[in-house]
Amino acid sequence: MKFTLTRIAPTPSGFLHLGNAFSFLLTQAIAKKYGAKIFLRIDDLDRERYRSEYVQDIFDTLDFLEIPIDQGPKSLEELESEWSQVHRMSLYNQTLENLRQTKRVFACDCSRNKIQQMDSRGYYLGQCLDRRIPLDRPETAWRINTLDSDFISFTEYPQGKKTDLIPEETAFYIVRKKDKLPAYHLTSVVDDIHFGVDLVVRGIDLYPSTLAQLDLAGHLGKESFGQITFLHHELIRGENQSKLSKSAGSLAIQTLRKEGKKLEDVKNLIRNQVSTEFFQVLEGLIF
Repeated sequence: MKFTLTRIAPTPSGFLHLGNAFSFLLTQAIAKKYGAKIFLRIDDLDRERYRSEYVQDIFDTLDFLEIPIDQGPKSLEELESEWSQVHRMSLYNQTLENLRQTKRVFACDCSRNKIQQMDSRGYYLGQCLDRRIPLDRPETAWRINTLDSDFISFTEYPQGKKTDLIPEETAFYIVRKKDKLPAYHLTSVVDDIHFGVDLVVRGIDLYPSTLAQLDLAGHLGKESFGQITFLHHELIRGENQSKLSKSAGSLAIQTLRKEGKKLEDVKNLIRNQVSTEFFQVLEGLIF
């Protein structure tokens, strides 16, 4: 097994927490084991939540975790002048146009409240599929028709080949938001292909996103994305087993640094939360 490039891809929407540190350290460890370089991709298209102090926190956290970056921005200035996703808008827009030509996209004007009313779990079940809303109508999102999506096969580290279907929670996933900006699934696929990523490390909560992105790459005819190896790791939990949140400042690395914690302290905090089974997979990598 050999990898050439993996990536760390945080969103500057809050201060990074212990769960981010776990994912970053695991990415670094596997990259080192297999001789891969690390690309820093900062997902910064959501300008409503973007703040420069959150971007700076990403660089501070990587320094604290002693994770060197081989490719990508080294500072806020480099991000904004060269590496921001804003500079790749032409790639995203061309991809959206390509999708439009496939006839796989449909327009949807449903609000989150409306979706919640139609399904108590908050899952969108394709209500706008037969409404034939014009794709150019204002305040509409573009979704992918997944009704006839087939089984999706990919490689999961370290188990090997895996096959699954898109779950209901990511069915009819969005590729263009109501503000006409490309959505996360699309930018992630385009960026990973553009930069040549062949290893993606992410939390198990993003497993449905992986399936959606593999499905999307298939519609785009991008076979290289299907060759990426994925590792979906356990999540670090907060009090009462709640999922950590950047917006809530859960176990922020910034706070741990201010308390005088060192890298080994952070590793110990992670070790105490990782299950025995998963720890056996990781043994010799992080700890």
